[in-house]
Amino acid sequence: MRALTYHGSNDVRVDTVPDPVIQEVDDILLKVTATAICGSDLHLYRGKIPATESGDIFGHEFMGIVEEVGSQVTTVKPGDRVVIPFVIACGSCFFCQLDQFAACETTNTGRGAILNKKSIPPGAALFGFSHLYGGIPGGQAEYVRVPKGNTGPFKVPGTLSDDKVLFLSDILPTAWQAVLNSGVGQGSSLAIYGAGPVGLLSAACARMLGVEKIFMVDHHAYRLAYAQSTYGVIPINFDEDDDPADTIIKQTRGMRGVDGVIDAVGFEAKGSTTETILATLKLEGSSGKALRQCIAAVRRGGVVSVPGVYAGFIHGFLFGDAFDKGLTFKMGQTHVQRYLPELLEHIESGALAPEAIITHRMSLEDAAEGYKIFDKKQEECRKVILVPGMSSATAT
Repeated sequence: MRALTYHGSNDVRVDTVPDPVIQEVDDILLKVTATAICGSDLHLYRGKIPATESGDIFGHEFMGIVEEVGSQVTTVKPGDRVVIPFVIACGSCFFCQLDQFAACETTNTGRGAILNKKSIPPGAALFGFSHLYGGIPGGQAEYVRVPKGNTGPFKVPGTLSDDKVLFLSDILPTAWQAVLNSGVGQGSSLAIYGAGPVGLLSAACARMLGVEKIFMVDHHAYRLAYAQSTYGVIPINFDEDDDPADTIIKQTRGMRGVDGVIDAVGFEAKGSTTETILATLKLEGSSGKALRQCIAAVRRGGVVSVPGVYAGFIHGFLFGDAFDKGLTFKMGQTHVQRYLPELLEHIESGALAPEAIITHRMSLEDAAEGYKIFDKKQEECRKVILVPGMSSATAT
């Protein structure tokens, strides 16, 4: 089959690789009909995630048609159309029974061994996201082996296009969990740092929940303009405003700050000179620029919600400020399976239209070019969809 594979920093290629096969009794084989490039994939693409090896197949946002099932798969059958959550969960362990699927303790056997620390709880395996997260081949491919076929695959109706339901695999539930974690609702205020796909869908979810005032901080003018026109956010370009938090506070009731804040940027935020040096010397794993801004922008007793990926140590965390303000932090990978039925209802009713953020639809064969466009923010790119079998001539 054809698949997008890693060959080193900023070097991905579509190669011919062996077809996947059923390995366990609860596996399924999926024929991919649509997949996407996620902002998290760019961390891999840039060589920022440990234990990413040459030949690894990327991709954790995908859907398709069930081709084959293992002998103990009972929830889906060949021919079913399904979306695959990026989190691989067993459905039966302590955490899965709590609906905390991203903390599944059975599917990722690699993390502790790779870090040489047996005491590190593994968390769930993820599709196409390094051997630190299980080394499971991803979905930017023609076919995928999907473990835990009774827990992950989520059936979707044929009346909805792939574009409408594809993001149930990751960025829509990630945005939804981020907004729920922020504690906002009818009449409240929210700041979102990052106008990428998760930030944009967070704004969409917040609007649906009745959030009154949404600030969005980014430095790509075209993304901010889209967010303003589509979701009614108050845009702040940090290339033009060196202290967005101060600007946000001045526009909130009593200059207290927003009720909740979402860090949809993560560890590759453009930080200070000190942070750049520390990262280069590998003395620091993440930039704390966005997180410091979030701590500053939120009101006392507010919530900092962090769906953005972080790794290792952070310089200048400002824990004292967080303590003084009595802040709550909620963060981590998304418990995707928990939210899918409700989110599908919102899509079917028209309350959510996640497909609106798509700007590029390309053939899987052009995936390497798709990565370049998304990484460099060319052609006003917001989101790239890859379609196996599509000819380059019909791509948009």
